[in-house]
Amino acid sequence: MKKLLTSQPGTPFQQKVWKEVCKIPYGKTRTYEEIAKRIGKPKSVRAVANAIGANTLAVVVPCHRVIRKDGSLGGYRWGIPKKKKLLLQESKGSSKKL
Repeated sequence: MKKLLTSQPGTPFQQKVWKEVCKIPYGKTRTYEEIAKRIGKPKSVRAVANAIGANTLAVVVPCHRVIRKDGSLGGYRWGIPKKKKLLLQESKGSSKKL
């Protein structure tokens, strides 16, 4: 996993964000703000969102698990319907991981 993650081109900041996103457990979500705090950049919420949007590894770096602090979904590179579907599947405790 680590090798795959580091093979994705990105800035050191993006790599740090993606690594943190990979820590989100299956079936759970975090906010963009929580990710920013966890990487030690609490005022960089927008930069975190941009880094997440630059992720090209879809479910490998589970950026669909990151939502806005108001509970709305925010964006998703592969479309909001796909993000909703992934989150719904995970929330049902599906044993099939995508």
